[in-house]
Amino acid sequence: MKKNVLVAGGAGFVGSHLCERLLKKYNVICLDNFSTGSEKNINHLVQNSDFEFIKHDISQEFDLEKMTELQRFQINVKGLYAILNFACPTSAKNFEKYKISTLDANAKGMKNIMEMVLKYKSKFVHVSSSVVYGGREKNAGKVLEDAEGIVDHLSPRACYDEGKRFAETIVATYHQVYKTDYKIARLFRVYGPRQRLFDGEMIIDFIVSATQNQNLEIYGNEKFKTSMVYVADVVDALEKLIDAKSNIGPVNIGSDVDMSLVSVAEKIMKLTGSNSKIVYKKELPFITELALPDIKKAKEELGWLPLVRLEDGLKKTVDYTLAHKELFGI
Repeated sequence: MKKNVLVAGGAGFVGSHLCERLLKKYNVICLDNFSTGSEKNINHLVQNSDFEFIKHDISQEFDLEKMTELQRFQINVKGLYAILNFACPTSAKNFEKYKISTLDANAKGMKNIMEMVLKYKSKFVHVSSSVVYGGREKNAGKVLEDAEGIVDHLSPRACYDEGKRFAETIVATYHQVYKTDYKIARLFRVYGPRQRLFDGEMIIDFIVSATQNQNLEIYGNEKFKTSMVYVADVVDALEKLIDAKSNIGPVNIGSDVDMSLVSVAEKIMKLTGSNSKIVYKKELPFITELALPDIKKAKEELGWLPLVRLEDGLKKTVDYTLAHKELFGI
């Protein structure tokens, strides 16, 4: 008999890929309010009897046992084996629109999730972000999980950056008080199929622009560097974290290879046979260079490292985009 798993924020980019993977082993309950997630990401899953989607905002209290559409999963008897939390608006270009709901997700929503973890004694993975380390510092090396970073808690983007830090504090505090699972995945830049178009995700924007021979826009200059990890590698890590030791704490999940964004754009133009040009735009406050991860802990504790080469991941993403042109208006 399959165990029940809840994925909060499961209709988002990474969350939908995780739902798809977990369906091979579990009953999957996907909770999302579609603020930045999309029905299109999970449409192919809804016919599976082991999958159920619930539209809900986690900052509002909820009781899964009272939802008739979940009765077949017998949550009142079987509980929730695991809970994975992605739920937080993520939109670099439409950041202003989601400021208050971002605060709510990282505070009220996080507490609601932890109360559910406590109630069902669930295994728990909180999906956080590399923004907790602050921006990239000059001549800085790879960041370890114990790096405190510098985050301006009053900046225009503090609701996200400081919000992510506070959400982690809630997870850690519940562990200290109630011995709930203390497992935090700090994701560095992830790319792959189902990224939102023209929302500051860069890679999908590059691909669509390249297929139309339009300019590829970099917000910054030719020195912009980043790490890039393919979504399937991230899902591998998250799946391993479910059954990792309960007090593993934060784990960096990303590529520890620094890439020039210009070289990534050039690879995409080559893959698409594009005549596009690379142009530089004024730097945006929410699209910035982020720290490079040290992934030693993930290797040692999870037996994980990113396996998909950038060239292969880009090709998979290009192929998906071209096969789903109607989603991108190509």
